[in-house]
Amino acid sequence: MSMSRSPLLQPINFSLSQWAFEPDVFQKQAILHLEQHDSVFVAAHTSAGKTVVAEYAIALAQKHMTRTIYTSPIKALSNQKFRDFRNTFGDVGLLTGDVQLHPEASCLIMTTEILRSMLYSGSDVIRDLEWVIFDEVHYINDAERGVVWEEVLIMLPDHVSIILLSATVPNALEFADWIGRLKRRQIYVISTVSRPVPLEHYLFTGNSPKTQGELFLLLDSRGAFHTKGYYAAVEAKKERMSKHAQTFGAKQPTHQGGPAQDRGVYLSLLASLRARAQLPVVVFTFSRGRCDEQASGLTSLDLTTSSEKSEIHLFLQRCLARLRGSDRQLPQVLHMSELLHRGLGVHHSGILPILKEIVEMLFSRGLVKVLFATETFAMGVNMPARTVVFDSMRKHDGSTFRDLLPGEYVQMAGRAGRRGLDPTGTVILLCKGRVPEMADLHRMMMGKPSQLQSQFRLTYTMILNLLRVDALRVEDMMKRSFSEFPSRKDSKAHEQALAELTKRLGALEEPDMTGQLVDLPEYYSWGEELTETRNMIQQRIIESVNGLKSLSTGRVVVVKNREHHNALGVILQVSSNSTSRIFTILVLCDKLVSEDPQDKDPDTPDVPHPDDLVGFKLFLPEGPCDHTVAKLQPGDVAAITTKVLRVNGEKILEDFSKRQQPKFRKDPPLAAVTTAVQELLRLAQAYPAGPPTLDPVNDLQLKDVSVVEGGLRARKLEELIRGAQCVHSPRFSAQYLKLRERMQIQKEMERLRFLLSDQSLLLLPEYHQRVEVLRTLGYVDQAGTVKLAGRVACAMSSHELLLTELMFDNALSALRPEEIAALLSGLVCQSPGDPGDQLPSTLKQGVERIRAVAKRIGEVQVACGLNQTVEEFVGELNFGLVEVVYEWARGMPFSELAGLSGTPEGLVVRCIQRLAEMCRSLRGAARLVGEPVLGAKMETAATLLRRDIVFAASLYTQ
Repeated sequence: MSMSRSPLLQPINFSLSQWAFEPDVFQKQAILHLEQHDSVFVAAHTSAGKTVVAEYAIALAQKHMTRTIYTSPIKALSNQKFRDFRNTFGDVGLLTGDVQLHPEASCLIMTTEILRSMLYSGSDVIRDLEWVIFDEVHYINDAERGVVWEEVLIMLPDHVSIILLSATVPNALEFADWIGRLKRRQIYVISTVSRPVPLEHYLFTGNSPKTQGELFLLLDSRGAFHTKGYYAAVEAKKERMSKHAQTFGAKQPTHQGGPAQDRGVYLSLLASLRARAQLPVVVFTFSRGRCDEQASGLTSLDLTTSSEKSEIHLFLQRCLARLRGSDRQLPQVLHMSELLHRGLGVHHSGILPILKEIVEMLFSRGLVKVLFATETFAMGVNMPARTVVFDSMRKHDGSTFRDLLPGEYVQMAGRAGRRGLDPTGTVILLCKGRVPEMADLHRMMMGKPSQLQSQFRLTYTMILNLLRVDALRVEDMMKRSFSEFPSRKDSKAHEQALAELTKRLGALEEPDMTGQLVDLPEYYSWGEELTETRNMIQQRIIESVNGLKSLSTGRVVVVKNREHHNALGVILQVSSNSTSRIFTILVLCDKLVSEDPQDKDPDTPDVPHPDDLVGFKLFLPEGPCDHTVAKLQPGDVAAITTKVLRVNGEKILEDFSKRQQPKFRKDPPLAAVTTAVQELLRLAQAYPAGPPTLDPVNDLQLKDVSVVEGGLRARKLEELIRGAQCVHSPRFSAQYLKLRERMQIQKEMERLRFLLSDQSLLLLPEYHQRVEVLRTLGYVDQAGTVKLAGRVACAMSSHELLLTELMFDNALSALRPEEIAALLSGLVCQSPGDPGDQLPSTLKQGVERIRAVAKRIGEVQVACGLNQTVEEFVGELNFGLVEVVYEWARGMPFSELAGLSGTPEGLVVRCIQRLAEMCRSLRGAARLVGEPVLGAKMETAATLLRRDIVFAASLYTQ
């Protein structure tokens, strides 16, 4: 794996692609590597031109008469690339869940899930494959679908070269190193230093014609943060709030405001941008509802000329002509048409797919001047604007409201600035309420983007597919995942170390364990076990509530770490950081150690006698006694004594801190310090084996079985150690050292073997649990051979266990096609909701039956040790669109469905499209098990669903 940033050393023949521009250096570097058939990871800024690299690979494959696969994370991006690449190369096909166009083409565009299916099924397409292009690689961070990218990268044959395209990420080298080791080839990392069009970031505090000029520069095009602009924005806002208080009383305006306040803010902002010729603009709003509200509140605006209106009208007519009459009259279609004529647009998941494509195409032509969009618009879709506006810097991420992460902000802000048209791009953050804190703005705008992180997880489909083939074991898939990479990248070094240790072990002289030394091995193992048992008990103590309570100011403790070996200390202060408690402790030490802790090694006995093992053998200074103050973790506390001293922690800390300064270093310590040190020394002298310690059961009330049993075991081990015969032999020390060296080498060899084995895999316990679930349900036998039910589950794209169980329980066979489709919507619907009381009894019973089957599967999972509760597993089902899908499958026009549910039209369409894919999967599974009746019903159900606006062909494919 290498990183390439050097200037080109040789000319390149660019005749394969005809560009109207001179490629940038990073593009030339990537192309040079493609010519040499190298794999590359291009991590470049948004809008830098990463697609040029993909285009060159496609041209190379056509020249070589081989194939290229381009994968994208979202279907909308696949459709766009299909149009763009088809216009350039001609021989291009598209494979998504519901569309198959020209599957024999030399360049195939598909979602990553389709490529995964091809790899599992051993498709012939893979044989002729030269390149796979992974666009938007940072999508691997997606919690739900990121695992698919890892599966594909792991399973791709070694003869296929890889092109990874991504926004800038901090750990591109690490990711490339992982893939390079996977494929045993170099992955060249090529990155850009800066954006092709620099950005300027502003705060906008205006809300009326008078204040439309309140635009304050916060971050300039050179990356300098302007505190002056920040304070000017704060002052402008404070002045307005003061006037508001004088007029309306002390109550402050709300942070977000209502539609009226939003309208005032946007009218003043757009007037300012229009005057500065800074349209078109994308306004990112983190709520579908607010997108709609904000666009609807601006219908008094008219941003298009008469000729633009005519062009928009003709384009809309042409696009909507493919819809049936009632679909053309849908409220969303009519409303969007009105907005578009005025130069306004809305883009989010609730918008009908055909309308989203219309908006995208009109925006790319410059006919949509103001676009209100959610975050998904920034994902890969190449739609740059002159200006980007953030409605807020806070979003709901599915569980909580939080500030935008630096990577999220950069991805969206990157849509500002059109290459070749704008000298700079403008990014504006609206301050509708108070101006955000400067530190929060600085972190969001200038912080590091998120790293690429593994989202690898085990699924039943993955396990069953891998159990069916001999080429790759499930353990191998886990071993090669990005999540295991940090622990696996040193495998070669581990193997070499193991070989070296094996050689060392063979050269060692065997210890003499005859006569009195016959119990020497037991003595050694008793000592090791006693140490481990005590450490375990101490760990439980410091993790317990009462244990932490006892660790308060004045408590005398035994400190054991790299600098101190069983030294007495007294707690001066207790504080916390983000992960644990921090104890500031005054610790006894030698004069030498207090001056330089590195000069003296911990006083660990070379050959431990019974008293060393059973007692603490407290540290006692050899010369003059001194002290130091250290910030320690709970793990540094080896024992909590029953002793408590009266100390003034604040005074001691202040004095110690002062005496660390050169000019006060010779000053004598305060009396409070001297008293504490003398008291600790007195205790150390009075209790050479350590003062009495708090009993975990009697004093700290720990009822943990492991603590109680550990205490009993520790006492038993102490008895055994005291009764050992080997310590009385005159040869004890010499033979003990020989044995210890041998045992330590063997222990290290065991550790290395473990790291190299499958047993060290993080997900191995879960794998065994999931296999046990499959055995219990009858999907695999005891030997791990996949049975018929397992082969059926492999045919499912999601909810594999539930669908297979429903099939084998004959829960679907007796139902009509439209009823099956309606009930299965609960498995693909993303909008939570209740099925309602108006459902026919057949559907009500069907819903309950599906829930009952899901409950049974959930109970099996819990019984096999998986940590997902039955309620969580059943809760993944959403039956809110059962009635909508039922009526759609029965032929109801889409215009009449709106009255049945408050779900946005775009989400209804997505649900029905995914449902049709599921019906096709079930049709194939029914044929596999010889169920022609169910197969025919699933075919009919898919046909009933696939009609009208829900399955209108993408405009990009026409």
